[in-house]
Amino acid sequence: MNKKQILKKQIQNKELQIKKLHLHLSSTDICNQLYNTLIIEKAILKKQLEELEKNALIEGIKKIFHKKEKLICDYFKN
Repeated sequence: MNKKQILKKQIQNKELQIKKLHLHLSSTDICNQLYNTLIIEKAILKKQLEELEKNALIEGIKKIFHKKEKLICDYFKN
């Protein structure tokens, strides 16, 4: 399993937990806190997945079109 698949599986797991907890949302403060925590954790996982997908795409494009520019400091390397 690669990192993308692991993140997608974790997101699905969080969504399932959120759905189960949604029924008990107004019953106690602990349920409300847990629900909010799950929402935040899911958002973090989604952001990590987005960054992982974005980085792979951007890095691929950079490799194709990016030309290494010479800097002044490059001329002084030993």
